[in-house]
Formats: sequence, C-alpha cells, structure tokens
Amino acid sequence: MWRNKKISVIFPTYNEKDSIRTAIEDFFASGFVDEIIVVNNNAAEGTDEEVKKTKARLVYEKRQGYGYAIWKGLEEATGDYLIISEPDGTFSGRDVIKLLAYSDDFEYVLGTRTTRELIWEGANMGIFLKWGNWATAKLLEFLYNTTTLTDVGCTMRLIKRNLYERIRPHFTIGTQHFGPELTLLVAKSGVRFIEIPVNYKPRIGKSSVTGSFRKSFILGMKMIFLILRYRLKRIKALK
Repeated sequence: MWRNKKISVIFPTYNEKDSIRTAIEDFFASGFVDEIIVVNNNAAEGTDEEVKKTKARLVYEKRQGYGYAIWKGLEEATGDYLIISEPDGTFSGRDVIKLLAYSDDFEYVLGTRTTRELIWEGANMGIFLKWGNWATAKLLEFLYNTTTLTDVGCTMRLIKRNLYERIRPHFTIGTQHFGPELTLLVAKSGVRFIEIPVNYKPRIGKSSVTGSFRKSFILGMKMIFLILRYRLKRIKALK
C-alpha cells in the first residue's frame, strides 16, 4: 500500500524462467507491493512452476507480443497504482518507492536507464542502446513539448488507474514498441508526468530483442515512425 492506495505490479514473461521467482520476491520485499500479476505470454517451459512457488498471480495471454502481455496484465490488475516492469533481473524492487514518491505529484512516472551511476557493470546498455534510446526520447520530447526525456525504451513505469482507464481504449500496439505508445498517449492526454532514474542491472538470460543489434535497430526505427505518426494523429477523447 501507498497512502492507502493498492499497488499492483505487472510482469510479462516469455524467456525469464531463471529469474522470475527472484524478481517477484524482490518486488514484494519492497514492502509496498500488494499484488504481482505475471502474464505468461507463451513463456519458456518451467516458468509456471517457478511462479507458483510465490504469491504472484499467474494469468495467460495467447497473443504473442510484449504489448499484448501488458494489456492483459493491466486488465487483470486490481490496484489503484499500476507498475509495469520486467522479471528478467534488470530492474530492482527497491526502485518501487521512487516511482511511488513521485506519484504524489504526477499521474505517470517513467523510468530511465541512461543515468551512468545507476547502470550496473555488465548491464546491456552499450553506446548504441544508450544514445539510441536518448536520441529517440529527445525526438518525442521535442515534438510533443514534454517533460525531459532520456530513455524511450525503459519498461519500468507507474500509471494511476484513472489515467489508464482514460487511455486504454486507444491502445493499438501489441508488440515490443507498446511502451512508447503508452507514453505518447499520456503526452496527448495533457496530464503532468515525469521521468526518473532507476537502477539497470545485467539481464539473467538472453533478451529476444536487445541481444541482437539488428532487432534493436528495427525496433528503434518502429519507435521513431510511431512518434512521427502520433504527432499527426488527433485523439480528441483524451483531452
């Protein structure tokens, strides 16, 4: 709980069998998380067994894609404040309090992995990923005149339920670049939001996207195209 508000965490899982149990226990250990929803998105064999050893609630999403998993998790969550993260060992449960502290003033709190002092040794944040995420975030910041942004690809974030309910009907991206769409919808809604630095640690296991330069480049181009397309898109219902 945080100021009498229930806190839910959404963990999509595909290839995190070796890290998911530790991640769940780490986030519960923060002392603020009331429920964790794990969305099995055609996950690796053995993942369910690891989740069932914890207090997390396991749900399933048949459609392949990060975005679809997050859609499902948000639908299933019962909290007033909804935290999206990943159970691959890269994010820390102790950063939950950072998101919550800023939630007193903002409807949406977005993490950034580009703060040098919080990038752990061995984390997958080389020059291409760091500055690619920074440049794309700056494009979004400039075109939408938003708060300072430095990382378009960070998946750890908090959104309040009332804002989620407003923008939910406008979700369109079911794949890996759903995160930027969520931020774009928030920007178009006109609410106040902020980006804060979070810890970024080495991943346990191999990523299906950022482990490949080619896949990372293609994802980056999709994000840029999405940002440009949304700049011209009118969504009157959000105002």
